[in-house]
Amino acid sequence: MTDSPKPFHIVFLLFDGITQLDFTGPAQFLARMAGAAVHTAAKQIKPIETDSGFAILPSKDFADCPQADLLCVPGGFGTKDVIADDETLQFLRSQAAGAHYITSVCTGSLALGAAGLLDGKRATSHWAYTALLEKFGATYEKARVVKDGNIITAGGVTSGIDFALTVIAEIAGQQFAESVQLGLEYDPRPPFHSGHPDLADPELVTMLRDRIYAKQVADLADIIDRS
Repeated sequence: MTDSPKPFHIVFLLFDGITQLDFTGPAQFLARMAGAAVHTAAKQIKPIETDSGFAILPSKDFADCPQADLLCVPGGFGTKDVIADDETLQFLRSQAAGAHYITSVCTGSLALGAAGLLDGKRATSHWAYTALLEKFGATYEKARVVKDGNIITAGGVTSGIDFALTVIAEIAGQQFAESVQLGLEYDPRPPFHSGHPDLADPELVTMLRDRIYAKQVADLADIIDRS
């Protein structure tokens, strides 16, 4: 008889307005590790509205959530409510105190910052929101994945897959991480080279920033300043 691997508890925070790929992307990869136990945690066990037109039912509420070995905070337009909610921030602090890895994807890093977990740390976020990191005492580093001690932050949305592979390689070795990448056929070759402001047409960057992100950033900055 062989011993079962020790459970490795992976906790994703869920909240209304979440960008579902921020967590479903890395979850798909991290779940391939031996012993991986993926938990989705929210204040209440009720359908969580994503930004993609469908809802997700969390598996745990805050009171019943096990201690995370890896804590991950995804992003989304609902981040503004997370950073203003004391109960959620306290949950993040409590989980972070015992976690081996404290992580985020996209604007989830702002929630980590609001919980006081990024002070003095290097971090990243979605390109439109990176200037807000300094409000939490963090230093922005331009990269898809930034690791500072046991804090790992990923850039916007699809960067979460890169973060997951980084963690898998550290825990289970590069060869296993590569096998997961191969099994899930993660071989990105986008039809356009406009996935980052450094590559996209400047007019497109300005249009997107003005139409979508400027108000979101201003609202978040106001909430942070009032906290």
